[in-house]
Amino acid sequence: MTCLPKKPSAKKLGLVIDLDICVGCHACAVQCKEWNTSGHSAPLTDEDPYGSEPSGIWFNRVHSYETTPEGGGPGRTVHFPKSCLHCDDAPCVTVCPTGASYKREEDGIVLVNPDACIGCKLCSWACPYGAREFDEDDGVMKKCTLCIDRIYNENLPEDARVPACVSTCPSGARHFGDLGDPESEVSKLVIDRGGYDLMPEQGCAPTNKYLPPRLRPTEQTEPKRLQPQIEGDGPEGLMKWVDKMLSR
Repeated sequence: MTCLPKKPSAKKLGLVIDLDICVGCHACAVQCKEWNTSGHSAPLTDEDPYGSEPSGIWFNRVHSYETTPEGGGPGRTVHFPKSCLHCDDAPCVTVCPTGASYKREEDGIVLVNPDACIGCKLCSWACPYGAREFDEDDGVMKKCTLCIDRIYNENLPEDARVPACVSTCPSGARHFGDLGDPESEVSKLVIDRGGYDLMPEQGCAPTNKYLPPRLRPTEQTEPKRLQPQIEGDGPEGLMKWVDKMLSR
């Protein structure tokens, strides 16, 4: 079986996803598909894409849930993007019999070597997050690479060296950085907003974090209505008030 790095990665590149402002537009999923279908893990095979039952490989998927507060009150829709979480204690790596699944010591990214993958699917069964995608055409397992062909590409402007999903998010709900550095912007964001691990009971120690939706007020304050301050009774007082309003 494959071993994790003997020394935990000091650098932990990953994503921070703000569930409060994700609008569920799927732009991140589409851009991920567009970039990676010709990138490091290309191609991302589609099956019957224009038929009645299309399916295919998507590294990033967006799930939507209707939620209700525990104490009652109005419900809300929460959009939940999910891809590989690049776990510190990645079970997909330790069950791999050939070493095809591995975790990089230099930045903590979990990858698959297609030349060593035998398509046994043990990694997909071990992953509690369902983040692995088996390519039936190629006979190998594929997954999110955190766009290593973008983030280390010196031919791109520095501000463009982020994962494809981050670059396209219209609401700014996705953030990328080094979560192993407590002084990084993403680490500070996690602390400030109470970021959390997905399914911590699994003990995988995922690198990616989620920022919870902010609480919404249960009661809306009614806007103050303009009350006419009429000076005196009768039509004369009313006309004075109308004239005063129109003169503003």
